[in-house]
Amino acid sequence: MTHILLVEDDPAIAMSLKVTCKREGWQITWLDNASSVLPMLHSHEAQDLSAIIMDVGLPDGDGLSLCQQIRHTTDIDALKDLPIVFLTARSDEVDRILGLEMGGDDYCAKPFSPRELVARLKAIWRREQLIQQSGSHTTNSNESTDNTSSNNLSGQALTFENQSGVWHYQPLNYSLTWQQQKLELSNTERKILLTLLQAPQQVFSREQLLSAVSDYPDHRLARTIDSHIKSIRKQLATVDTSIEVIHTHRGLGYALCPA
Repeated sequence: MTHILLVEDDPAIAMSLKVTCKREGWQITWLDNASSVLPMLHSHEAQDLSAIIMDVGLPDGDGLSLCQQIRHTTDIDALKDLPIVFLTARSDEVDRILGLEMGGDDYCAKPFSPRELVARLKAIWRREQLIQQSGSHTTNSNESTDNTSSNNLSGQALTFENQSGVWHYQPLNYSLTWQQQKLELSNTERKILLTLLQAPQQVFSREQLLSAVSDYPDHRLARTIDSHIKSIRKQLATVDTSIEVIHTHRGLGYALCPA
């Protein structure tokens, strides 16, 4: 059964979401404060979580900081890639960008339709499934011979080899490694990088990258791609500062180097 963690301090909103999710046959765990989230995530209840719906403004903290803790400081690897959708009353563009930079996968601005939120979650899971399925069909033309054995594993691993080195993607645990180092990326950042890796000669516009990682690109801001690219580059620099992996084509977008 699909299991959703809902972190929302407004009982009316929480009840509305619980009713909608239960109609989908989903199990809902509801918490109304920030301090209860990490203990819950370290309990056995979190083993089957499918996603987190999190309010940005909580009475004892904020969802943005909590998301950052989940993505970067939790010792449970499986939770670092768990889809997180923010609920926010903030309409300012900077706040929405900040939420995505902190590791959020999407957001719904209040007031919102619970059915739209359900649709957004389904879209996130559908993209994850497509990425997994692509492993059985998509490899780089310069794929190493080691990929033959890795593709025989359950989940269909991917290997890419280009001028920046060797990349391995394992869809079973959403692990992307470069230079034998695991990259600590959010779901959105990983999808952007995989999109570039699977089409190494293509220059992608911001809009094309948004469409590749979201079924609702019109509800996302194209400039958030810039923030995600910045975050990806920062993570790549922790592995090797001498290699430029992603090149900015002014007025066009982004591509692997060289395009």
